[in-house]
Amino acid sequence: MKQQFTAVYQKRGKWYLGWVEEVPGVNTQGRTLKEAKENLKDALSLIIEVNRALTETGGRRVIREPITLPAR
Repeated sequence: MKQQFTAVYQKRGKWYLGWVEEVPGVNTQGRTLKEAKENLKDALSLIIEVNRALTETGGRRVIREPITLPAR
């Protein structure tokens, strides 16, 4: 299943900053826009992986289902 998120990039001095609007804590930087984009994909993947692992280590049953919001 593919998921889509909104990446935001901003140049600050010599660096590009990047973050994901929908997921707090997913942010990064890079010397080039390309590097910032690659770093942001890595950061998002890691956060999702860790959040799933934390859910599964609780030993309790969880309900996991897709949720859809209308586009704005």
